[in-house]
Amino acid sequence: MSVSYYNLPMKIPFFSWLFLIPICSLFVNFPVFVVSGQCRGDQRSYLLDMKKNLKFDTTRSTKLVHWNESTDCCSWEGVTCNGGLVVGLNLAWESIFDGLDNSSSLFCLQYLQNLNLAYNELDSPIPPEFGNLTNLRYLSLSYADFEGQIPIEISRLTRLVSLDLSNDNVLENPDLASLVHNLTWLTELYLDGVNISSQGNEWCQAVSSSLPNLRVLSMSGCNLQGPPDSSLLKLQSLSIIQLDDNNFSAPVPEFFSYFRHLTSLWLSSCGLNGQLPKKIFQIPTLQTIDLSFNEILGSLPEFHSNGSLQSLVLSGTNFSGALPDSIGNLKGLSKIDLSRCNFSGSIPNSIANLTQLVHLDLSSNSFTGSILNSIANLVQLVHLDLSSNNFTGSIPNSMTNLTRLFDLYISSNNFTGSIPNFMANLTELVNIEMSSNNFIGPVPSFNMAQNLDTIDLSDNHLTGQFTFTHWKELPSLGKLCLSNNKLSGQIHEFSNSFFLLEYLDLSRNYLEGPIPTSIGKLQRLRILLLSSNNFNGSFQLNVFQQLTNLIVLDLSDNSLLIEYNGTNSSLSPFSLIESLRLASLKLKTFPSFLRNQTSLLILDLSRNQIHGEIPNWIWELDLLQLNLSYNYLEGPLLNLSSLGMLDLRSNQFQGQLPTPPPSCSYLDLSWNNFSSVIPIDIGNYLSNTSFLSLSSNKLNGHIPEAICKATYLEILDLSNNFLSGTIPHCLIAMSETLKVLDLRRNNLTGKISDIFPSNCSLQTLSLNRNLLEGMVPNSLANCTNLELLDIGNNRIQDEFPCHLKDISSLRVLILRSNKFYGSVGCGGLNATWSILQIVDLASNNFSGKLSIKSFANSKAMIANNEVQSELNYLHSVASIVTLSMGRFYERYIEKNYQYQDAIAIFIKGLEWELVKILTLVTSIDLSCNNLDGPIPEEIEVLKSLYVLNLSHNAFTGRIPPSLGKLSELESLDLSSNKLVGGIPMQLADSLTFLSVLNLSFNQLVGPIPYIKQFATFSEGSYEGNKGLCGHPLKAECRSADRRPPAPFEDMHSKSRPLIDWNYLCVELGFVFGFGMVIGPLVLWKRWRIRYYKHADDIFFRIFPQLYLRWEKNHQVQRHRIRMQRH
Repeated sequence: MSVSYYNLPMKIPFFSWLFLIPICSLFVNFPVFVVSGQCRGDQRSYLLDMKKNLKFDTTRSTKLVHWNESTDCCSWEGVTCNGGLVVGLNLAWESIFDGLDNSSSLFCLQYLQNLNLAYNELDSPIPPEFGNLTNLRYLSLSYADFEGQIPIEISRLTRLVSLDLSNDNVLENPDLASLVHNLTWLTELYLDGVNISSQGNEWCQAVSSSLPNLRVLSMSGCNLQGPPDSSLLKLQSLSIIQLDDNNFSAPVPEFFSYFRHLTSLWLSSCGLNGQLPKKIFQIPTLQTIDLSFNEILGSLPEFHSNGSLQSLVLSGTNFSGALPDSIGNLKGLSKIDLSRCNFSGSIPNSIANLTQLVHLDLSSNSFTGSILNSIANLVQLVHLDLSSNNFTGSIPNSMTNLTRLFDLYISSNNFTGSIPNFMANLTELVNIEMSSNNFIGPVPSFNMAQNLDTIDLSDNHLTGQFTFTHWKELPSLGKLCLSNNKLSGQIHEFSNSFFLLEYLDLSRNYLEGPIPTSIGKLQRLRILLLSSNNFNGSFQLNVFQQLTNLIVLDLSDNSLLIEYNGTNSSLSPFSLIESLRLASLKLKTFPSFLRNQTSLLILDLSRNQIHGEIPNWIWELDLLQLNLSYNYLEGPLLNLSSLGMLDLRSNQFQGQLPTPPPSCSYLDLSWNNFSSVIPIDIGNYLSNTSFLSLSSNKLNGHIPEAICKATYLEILDLSNNFLSGTIPHCLIAMSETLKVLDLRRNNLTGKISDIFPSNCSLQTLSLNRNLLEGMVPNSLANCTNLELLDIGNNRIQDEFPCHLKDISSLRVLILRSNKFYGSVGCGGLNATWSILQIVDLASNNFSGKLSIKSFANSKAMIANNEVQSELNYLHSVASIVTLSMGRFYERYIEKNYQYQDAIAIFIKGLEWELVKILTLVTSIDLSCNNLDGPIPEEIEVLKSLYVLNLSHNAFTGRIPPSLGKLSELESLDLSSNKLVGGIPMQLADSLTFLSVLNLSFNQLVGPIPYIKQFATFSEGSYEGNKGLCGHPLKAECRSADRRPPAPFEDMHSKSRPLIDWNYLCVELGFVFGFGMVIGPLVLWKRWRIRYYKHADDIFFRIFPQLYLRWEKNHQVQRHRIRMQRH
């Protein structure tokens, strides 16, 4: 007679099976008794009747489906017998569904000792009849989809040794104490997912007072509250504690370190905080510790050589410091996960001792240095993630030893050199991500790694042609991403070896020529991104009719002529397309095939040449996002469909402002010709809106208070209109959610309400060029995240706003053309704002002596070039939840839309509007005030200053030679003061980037140092100084006035007065060039579009040193932390 031995799949880690050895020994004698007789008839009848009344999927069942009444029931799969009696029943994973009846014959099997119904789909309450099976020692109903309250009858099972009720059940009446009160023999308790909703002292005392023999306590996700109680210490046999996903909101209890037999401690996502007791790491028996995703502080201790640790997981905590050398003592470690912490320093050489390491994740920290050859000793490594750190250097050849490597993630670092060809020798590789580094050279071949599924080499400097010889032997390749490199040449025909490819991203390269029609062979392709290349020629969209799985297509920013030869208008080149981007392709009309797109969710036709009105069928598409910006669309907009994002900026719409789509989270109608008032009920339609821009129209009337009903609004831009009246009080109060409030260039009057909330979130407040009065509100100091404050060109009358001195994030302060008075700065030696970069206090009534250190001695202005390496724009971000698609995208993602701040700066008397404010631009403008006394020598500390304007004041004394230390200076205006003495030679010798200089109308004397940049300035830079002489002035210097000869001087020393055509050409060129740019910018829309498209290029021409620095550090500009891997 044969029997099937009962195998109970309990949720115990591999290493802890040792603790089941004594328990398993109980079953050694089972076969001795089983062979004494066959299955009893009543037992077989119960089993067959139970099967008859159970519903299960016969295609997935591996046990019930094979039960045959003609055979001995003790030989059936899942059945264990003893003396002809059924003592064990294992029906886990049998796809049983639709409930378990209270009258089931299961409950007649009174001799059952082991019962496992885990992982089924019973979808019914737990029958109380389980309480009749009083001989049960092992009961597992884990994730069997039982629902509702756990019945009190379970507490009758007093012989239970292991109980697993893990599921989404409830334990309220009875509560935990009632359930376990009689289960005194219990050694394993699994209640994961059961809603217990109990405080720490309640559940801890319930367990510790009733279960003295407990070894395994697993209560993850039970809604446990408050810190665990020390009464747990009664359970000195505890070996495994798993309490993940609860809400303790307390530090890690130190008493956990007193469990003498503890091998596993899981406390992930428990709301733990404070400092971690280092004694936890010193538990000699501890093998696994997981404290991930808590607010725990601490650093790694020194590890002893006798440690038992096998798994160390601290990801998503606030651990910091360096990895200790003693980590090499933990030779049994198989897993280290320190991702998303604050660790720094280099990887210690001792890591080479961890020869059992299988999983190493150090991503999203601040580690530095190079990848050590010692990592190559980790020959068991399967998963290696070093992404989002500051690692440098090249990939060492020794990494070829990692022959078992499955995942290699090193994105978002500063690795250099070429990608070595030996990577192809890592034949087990499945995923390789090396994006956002400084790799150069050609794309290597990966043909040896035939298991590769994902290759991401985007955001590097890879060159050469894109050829398929690199990939032709990769039959499993599903994702290939090479975007934002320098690949060139044509794409040759696609081969059949790419039949599994689902994701192809070649965007932002220099690829050219036609897109091959053989792309239609990639029939599994779901995402195709070819934007921002030099593709040209005509392209038939009909090719995509073969790509029946395509859901994302981006062909934007190429020179393609898009064509579609649809003989039947009901046919479409896309059947499942959800996102289609055809921006900047010179389209002149709406493609007709769009009207038949039933799955389309995202449509981008921006920056084309589409004229006329939007066809009605566009609004009938069930779109979530629609971008038609930068076209020539016109006509009224009356009824907008339900959209999540709508961008119609820079068109020719006019008339009444349309009613916003009620579900729209992003709405941009700026740069049009709408000329109505803002609808009084507009707030009723903005309940989901985060971003709203109505700027640069012709809107008039008041700002309606109803706009404050937009409670989710983060960015509001109503600038450049004709709005009047006061700023609604509720709009100021909304700044607890608002990040950007831009109302500049209107006709607003009244005072700025002093009701900024205590939790103000404003990052940008721009009120320039209105008619506002009063004082700077005291409550504005609550806006501690403020980065840009622009209240210039109003009628504000106040002293210097020292009450804002604690806003440490302030970068831009513009108070120009108001009625501010008193001294500049707040006194003291330290800077008021540590990262302030642009200060414009011009045209006020400030007076007294100037102290630079009291208001502008900021890091942004004094840092050296090496310190200021990142080139970013000042911006604010609105979070919009949008839809994304595909195997490599999460279905819903949070997309951030950036609002670029804009300000005006004055250079050479002209106003320049910076639409993008570089965080490196530094400027001080104190012109047109009543400041007096000498220019302070301490100004020399502002080594990164680009613009300095102290003109039209009453400064006296000499020009300090220390100005020559401002080596980054590009514009210097000291005109219309009372400065005396000569022009220091240090200025001419050191200010080599100076492009604007004005020293006119002072009392300067002596020769002009006509060298380097000073040799390029015209007479206007020096006029009004009767004592100055030498070129470019007409007054020649006497021999007694001459300084030691300098370059360029001799060639002019004996010249008679002439018209200097060099300088005249410069001035004429400036005037002519200014007219050629500004005229079309005002009158010709296409020119305006191109102007904004190339705004960065224009800006770098104003500040050439920024361009040089960008060329040197362009890789460091990019975000340090990359978006999560698709």
